[in-house]
Amino acid sequence: MLRHLDHNLAASVPSQAGFIPHEALRALMREFPTLAELLWRDTLIDAAIFREWIVALGQRSALSHLAHLLCEMFTRLRAVGLTQDHACSLPFTQTELGDACGLSAVHVNRTLQELRGEGLISLERGRLTILDWAGLQEVAQFDPAYLHLRAPARAA
Repeated sequence: MLRHLDHNLAASVPSQAGFIPHEALRALMREFPTLAELLWRDTLIDAAIFREWIVALGQRSALSHLAHLLCEMFTRLRAVGLTQDHACSLPFTQTELGDACGLSAVHVNRTLQELRGEGLISLERGRLTILDWAGLQEVAQFDPAYLHLRAPARAA
């Protein structure tokens, strides 16, 4: 819809991408107005997530921000059935987590150690286990309402 993108997209896991020409998408939305409503809803949810991340960057400590990222990732993965019990795949390096949170890899390492030390999480070989969901939510100041999920995702 825009003349040029001001960002890039990258996959963290093997993925397949498809491209839909704009005119074909416009024709689908004219023929199926519900599709247009779904895309508009998705845009509004993206904006809500963006606002939450702006707050995180400006107001949360490193501990709270990283805990919030873990809560959000777990909640979103759980909503689409990609968690088992209290665990999920989280194949990100500490550098990638740092990039997402505006932290150095060293700071991420210390912060993860603190989350582990408080008995909130275990993160080993790309697998996140939530040991204390309520405690992690409290540290993160996490309220999943901004994700606008149909049914709340719960770890416990």
